[in-house]
Amino acid sequence: MNRRRKSCYRPYEGKRWPLWRKAVLALLLAGALAFGALFGAVMYGAYDHIQGEPRLMVILGCQVKPWGPSILLQDRLDKALDYLEEHPDVQVVVSGGQGPDEPTSEAQAMADYLTAHGVEEEKVLLEPDSHNTAQNLDYSRRLLDREGIDTSDGVLLVSNGFHLTRARMLAERAGFEQVSTLAAPASHLPSRLYMYVREPLALVKSFLFDRAG
Repeated sequence: MNRRRKSCYRPYEGKRWPLWRKAVLALLLAGALAFGALFGAVMYGAYDHIQGEPRLMVILGCQVKPWGPSILLQDRLDKALDYLEEHPDVQVVVSGGQGPDEPTSEAQAMADYLTAHGVEEEKVLLEPDSHNTAQNLDYSRRLLDREGIDTSDGVLLVSNGFHLTRARMLAERAGFEQVSTLAAPASHLPSRLYMYVREPLALVKSFLFDRAG
């Protein structure tokens, strides 16, 4: 008598994940890809990009300590000074207000630093009222309009490299044309690491919410 043997073999289907776990994983992967793309945009802007011969420079503010500009702000000012040595006729705007823990406005601290290092006082305009990057650029543009200074030849933004992709976007929103950038280093390592993580998120926030007034 022939007897059929029943096979006990079953194809291995693997461990099935519940739908919610798959959804969470998909969101995490999408978030990682989005952050990577934003980080790439930040890194692309972290270098000098100069078009033509800009006759106007805007130095963006950063924290002022009781003893003077912070390390990151000194980096910006020293980068600007290097450029101004070869381009002494450039008009400079220093932009930044006074925070509750700052002894003076960022604009005043920057102006003092530049003039102490040989920049002519009449070449420096102060914008002492802004408290974020969007205001830096919006208020600087309004100041230049009030002073009757032509911005059509372009503007050169000076900040630490991690900051410049967002600064360029906001400068264009504020009405500046032909925006060039001058990338200062970030000598303070903890700040540099923190800012390169923070800045991709700040780029999204500024894209969505920061508009010129």
